[in-house]
Amino acid sequence: MQAAADPVRSVVIVGGGTAGWMSAAYLARRLSHLPIAITVVDSVEIGTVGVGEATVPAIRDFLAAVELGEPDVLAATEGTIKYGIRFAGWGGEGHGFFHPFGLYGVPANGVAFHHYWLKLKAAGHDLPLGDYCLATQLAERGLFLPPSSQPGSDLGVFNFALHFDATKFAHLLRRLSLANGVAHVDGRIVDVTRGEAGVRSVQLADGRTIEGDLWIDCSGFRSLLLGEAMGVPYVDWRHWLPCDRAIAIPCRSAGVHRPFTTATAHDAGWRWHIPLQHRVGNGIVYSSAHLSDEAAEGRLRATLEGEPIAEPNRLRFVTGHRAEFWAGNVVGVGLSAGFLEPLESTSIVLIQSALERFVALFPDRGGDPRLAATYNRQSVLEFERIRDFILLHYWANRRTGEPFWDAMRALDLPESLAERVEAWRAGGVFVRREWDTFQDPSWLSMYAGFGLLPERTSPLADQLGEEELLTAFARMREAIDRAARTAEPHADFLARQGRRAA
Repeated sequence: MQAAADPVRSVVIVGGGTAGWMSAAYLARRLSHLPIAITVVDSVEIGTVGVGEATVPAIRDFLAAVELGEPDVLAATEGTIKYGIRFAGWGGEGHGFFHPFGLYGVPANGVAFHHYWLKLKAAGHDLPLGDYCLATQLAERGLFLPPSSQPGSDLGVFNFALHFDATKFAHLLRRLSLANGVAHVDGRIVDVTRGEAGVRSVQLADGRTIEGDLWIDCSGFRSLLLGEAMGVPYVDWRHWLPCDRAIAIPCRSAGVHRPFTTATAHDAGWRWHIPLQHRVGNGIVYSSAHLSDEAAEGRLRATLEGEPIAEPNRLRFVTGHRAEFWAGNVVGVGLSAGFLEPLESTSIVLIQSALERFVALFPDRGGDPRLAATYNRQSVLEFERIRDFILLHYWANRRTGEPFWDAMRALDLPESLAERVEAWRAGGVFVRREWDTFQDPSWLSMYAGFGLLPERTSPLADQLGEEELLTAFARMREAIDRAARTAEPHADFLARQGRRAA
């Protein structure tokens, strides 16, 4: 006979910012039919990181879940469209490639497109991979086209993400959350009281006490509840990803930008460039063992395209994650749970997936440890999968003669990544795993971008002859070009969305 559940009646979110208000907005929607009070506790005295300005296409699912229209978000956050990331200098100075949010080519006779592309490349035909991806062509031409407008074959399968002002995004979610019944307490936490299940209450500097059944820790790098109160240790990944510093400086825009993020390698890490409607987000990520803070800031300032409009935001971090993401009645979301550098813009999607998992495994007040165990296993897998994808960028680099990059190429890869690379080298095979954030086209972008090609082509590609393939490839390029000609300039699209939101 099943025991009667002791339902959760209150959820307290500690910390505002992007993670806190994403949590509030999502839980307010998903738990709206349950008698659960949701409270956000944060303090105006405590700043937020506020530099998560680029996303992946999953952000569109989050916006739909909290019932926010994309035009409203673009208008409220000065947002722009993102079709992918351009990587500059990772294969050496002057080298570049694009990682799009879309498929490449079309399969034939049950054989994936990339096998035919590899066959033609081995035969001496220089066919840029980006010519066979509509998302890449839209990005490079500065155009916008909604994915739903492209019917039919895989050539029309693509998606987009958003760039936005993270602070304005958090403010938008705050307004939405309050409108949906979330309570907000402005106060600085000075003490945390533990109970048998975990955290019982927090005390504020003004003497108030806040109690809760479940706690969401969105306190940032400090990890006030999960790390400090619950004592969950941190798993340090700096031996694989040694960058441990970042500096962000927004500046005025010097022109019209195309719809993508740019990640430019330098001798001790990389720089980001994120175009928004009202400004450009700029930042430098680096290893403090190879570059001083002063030199990093000077290097970043020298690359700004316009006048700086804020003081530098300096961040220190350790790549890795908490050994447990859910301990007792505390769930860490965002930086309190772990950090992966923003090379592939995964900070916000990790918040989103954490919330989706939490609701799917939502407990009663007893907090069955089996639910937490499942949550933790899935969270670790997700972090490891993203870590491996980011690590591939560094390990596959071709920047020779620079100590940082030479050391990255010499790394012994974690077994989970080494297996993927060897399967690809052996015959162009993609290894797929549970909780993969990045799918086959993303891995193909990296392998091809770095010139990391299989040692032999697949026998399956011999089903079609060389001339037959060249004709088919030409038709694919023509179809993509026709589709791109139906698109509108990115700037025109943004102006139209702004009018629609108004």
